[in-house]
Amino acid sequence: MSPNTALTVRPLAAADEPEWRELWTAYLAFYESSVPEPVYASTFARLLGDDPRDFNALVAELDGRLVGLTHYLFHRHAWKIEEVCYLQDLYAVPDVRGQGIGRALIQGVYDKADAYGAATVYWLTQDFNTTARQLYDRIGTLTPFIKYQRM
Repeated sequence: MSPNTALTVRPLAAADEPEWRELWTAYLAFYESSVPEPVYASTFARLLGDDPRDFNALVAELDGRLVGLTHYLFHRHAWKIEEVCYLQDLYAVPDVRGQGIGRALIQGVYDKADAYGAATVYWLTQDFNTTARQLYDRIGTLTPFIKYQRM
């Protein structure tokens, strides 16, 4: 980023829907996935809703353009009294990677988690996501857990 470039991390707004949709589509494509239209509509509505159990979203804005997003939620944890924060999605557009967008979005989630009183923030990524893992290794701790799910 140049000295004249201002990066802003802020909550998602209703007017962001078209750009959010483009960002989330690209994120899903990176993970070789897609969702049907009703999921886009439902997810966006939940992100803007007021149910404390739903996901929240932050976006990164650079020179008036959305260049990144993160989705996160707070939930109970059987091993802790406080709730924890799960950072589910994190994406920065390729042409701005390496400029601190991912770090700023994660810091935004850390700040929200601290304000909420969450005991920790955690996230998952795929082992082939080597570029992002270089950042994650600097700002988080790799755990030995392996994910399983019902197919």
